[in-house]
Amino acid sequence: MSLLLQIKQRRLGLGIQQKEMQLRIGMNRQQYQRIEAGGNPRLDTLDLIAKGLDSELLLIPNECLREVKNILKQQINNQQIVTIPPKLSDDPWKDIPD
Repeated sequence: MSLLLQIKQRRLGLGIQQKEMQLRIGMNRQQYQRIEAGGNPRLDTLDLIAKGLDSELLLIPNECLREVKNILKQQINNQQIVTIPPKLSDDPWKDIPD
């Protein structure tokens, strides 16, 4: 998977719109949109985008890549556990009449 596709998936996973990247990294929507669409950003721009997406750029040696992918896949699977809805007793509005 390309790095630019990973950036887009991370942004979408965080629920961030392209126009919001201006507040996060100081890049307007058009500039950011060009990068996601297949631009050729500089390394410092990629680093800035990663930080704006609460991420880090890493250089992973090929001999470690399989292990890193397995760890990430396991972590993603653990985060996709169905959440239990709050109990009625946890409702802060329960004592307010309709």
